Parts: sequence; C-alpha cells; structure tokens
Amino acid sequence: MLQSLARYFEFEQLKTNWRTEILAGVTTFVTMAYIVLVNPAILADAGLPLPAVTAATCLSAAFGSILMGVVARYPIALAPGMGLNAYFAYTVCIKMHVPWQTALGAVFISGVVFLLLTGVGIRQMILRAIPHELYAAVAGGIGLFIAFIGFQRAGLVVRDPATLVGLGNIRNPTAYLSLLGLVVMTALEVKKVRGSILIGVLAITGLAWAIGAAHWTPTPGGISALTQTAFKLDIRGALNKGLLEIIFVFFFVDLFDNLGTLVAVTKRAGLLAPDHSIPRLNRILFADATATVVGSLTGTSTVTSYVESTAGVAAGGRSGITAIVTGLLFLGAIGFAPFIGIVPTAATAPALILVGSLMAASITEIPWTEPLVAVPAFLTLITIPLTYSIANGLGFGIIAWALLHLLTGRIRRQDWLLYILAALFLARFIYMGNG
Repeated sequence: MLQSLARYFEFEQLKTNWRTEILAGVTTFVTMAYIVLVNPAILADAGLPLPAVTAATCLSAAFGSILMGVVARYPIALAPGMGLNAYFAYTVCIKMHVPWQTALGAVFISGVVFLLLTGVGIRQMILRAIPHELYAAVAGGIGLFIAFIGFQRAGLVVRDPATLVGLGNIRNPTAYLSLLGLVVMTALEVKKVRGSILIGVLAITGLAWAIGAAHWTPTPGGISALTQTAFKLDIRGALNKGLLEIIFVFFFVDLFDNLGTLVAVTKRAGLLAPDHSIPRLNRILFADATATVVGSLTGTSTVTSYVESTAGVAAGGRSGITAIVTGLLFLGAIGFAPFIGIVPTAATAPALILVGSLMAASITEIPWTEPLVAVPAFLTLITIPLTYSIANGLGFGIIAWALLHLLTGRIRRQDWLLYILAALFLARFIYMGNG
C-alpha cells in the first residue's frame, strides 16, 4: 500500500520519503495554524458566529489542502486568505452594509467563475502569459513579504508615525525569542538537519513556556457549531443586489495572489518544467477553485493557496503528501481548536523570516543590467511587501513590462494577453484607488 502511494506521489523522482513529507506537512501546518485564530476573529466582526467560523476555517483548509495533495500532488496548503477575509468583513459587510450571508453568496459565485475559467483554460493562459523573469521577481517578492510578516509577528518591526515602520523593542520576550529561533533554525539548516524549521519551532515553544513568555486563551470550536453558518449563503441576494464589484474583487485578487503563490512555491521546490511552465496546472487551479466554493458553503471567505507552504518546501516537502498531512492536521484542529494557540508567535515568526530569506535567492535569475527587465522585476519585488499584496506587486510588474516594451518598440503579437492583463490591472488600480 505504502509503496503504491509512493509511486503515485513520485517519491523516487522527487527524491523524497515518508518521513520528510510528514515533517514538511507538520511544518507547513505549524506556520499557518494562526489562521485558525485570526480568520474567525476577523469574520466575527462581520457578524458571523465565532465558533462556527472557527470550524469552517479548519474544515475548508482541510478540504482544500487534501484535495490539492491528492488531485494535483503538490506540497501546497490552502486556507481562507488573509486580506480577502478583511475585505469581506470590513469593506463588504461593515462599510457597504451587506449581510454576511449575501457576502458568502458573492464568494460562492467567484468560486464558480474560477471553475469555469479553469475549465475553458483562461486561467492557464494567464499564467503562461506572464514573462518568466517576473516569476523570479514574484518568488523573491513573496520571500520579502513572508519575512516582513515574520518580523512584524516577532515585534522586530513595528509601526512608526514618522517613518511608517521602525525597530521594535528587542528586550521584548517575543522579539528576542524570535531572534534566538532564527539562529537555531539557520544553524540546523546549515548543518542540513531534516526538519530544521519544525525542530526550531518546537524548541522555542518549549522555551517560551518555560520562561513564562507564552500565553494561551482557549477558543471555541467544534464541528457541531457549523450548523450556524453552513449553507446559510444567499446566492440569489448576491445576484439581485448586483454585487459585481465585490465578486470582481474576490475573483481578481484571489486569481493573482494564487498565481503568485503557485509560482513561488513550485519554483522554491524546483518543480517548474524547463520551459518555466507548471506541470498539472489544471489540477492545481481546480483544487483551489473547488476549495473556495466549499469554503463559502461552510461559512468562510475565499480559500486560497498559502505562501506559508514554502516553509514545508524548505523542510523538504516535494509531493502532495505534504499538503495532505497539513490538511489532516487542520481536520484534527476542528476538535482541538482551543489548543492551537499553544504554539506562540515567537516560535513561528523566525520560520517565516528564514523561509523568506531562502526565497530571495531567486532574484539572482533576473538580468539586473537590462532596464527593460530589471525595472518591472524590481517593481514587482518591492511592491509585494510594501503594499502587503502579491496581486498588487504582480500588477505593477506587468504594467511596467507592457509599457516599457510598447514604448521601446519591443511589442510582440504573441504577447497580446499580457497587454490585456496590463490594461485590466491599470483599470483596477484607477477604479479602486488602491489595492
């Protein structure tokens, strides 16, 4: 049985094994388990019952990750997306006074649109239209983005009214434990210790509890709570209210966040084909689109691929088993949601910083002495962390690429879709005013 599964998941070709894949799956889960606490807290502000959203968050993440692992066989985990959940709660429900049931209907419609576009090959065409030089910039930009999130969670980077950001208090336990964790994980990584990130996370967790620097507040949950949100979405209401703008935002941002994440994870794992294409792309896109539909049915906002999957990849994960293990842990988290907070931020923050630093290696593939390529790549690289959005960074890069090639007479007929994407991004930036 295990041998048959190993053949299906191509262990031999990928040079991996069960121990590595399981460790990688646990590592991915540990680095993104915060979503079990954060997503319900955000959506509860929109009026959704906290216990129900907690269960829906775990269930949708489990379904999406397992589906990705089984069908697409990639080490990519899914969960309700950060950013889109805030847009759902604070813009759609609170600012626009749209009932959460209607907003869930809009998420469902966007997921169906994903499936339709995947079925006819439009999403695949979009991914192929992006120049491979921007792939490297996206991967590097996401690395900076992940590291920036890690620095914030560690308290090493804080808000500053004069300069936007500044250095936090190093004497804060979370800050110095995070720095210690980074040193431990890096040292283990240098020594090529398998599971170095997970070992570091567990070590800092134990130390944090030992010195009293960890705090845990049980959160409500349980599968029975799902009855409060499951199948409560109002699809007809979303259509009748003409929420095209909302559906467009859910679709547009998730589309390009997903594409950016896919590029980053597959590139970091060395799974891109020689022609820079992503094997089994249809299956990847089918998995994330289906997960969004299921997520809306259970009672949560758009489900998307998570950049934290790169933590599992950095731990050696190469096959779908990594995603399946992460999904099974999310499934178990439905019953153990009150215990998720045992792992402190100080233990997961250094993992994000380390992964981000490793992903930055991809920028060496960019020809920095050629302005025609370097400027769009740099805009992509820098705007992802500065605007807190993969989609914004990719948008700036594509627009710059199209404009520079157009103005210098380097336009090619086969790049027609790239120019359409640039026009759509430009229209989005003008219409929405910001990301």
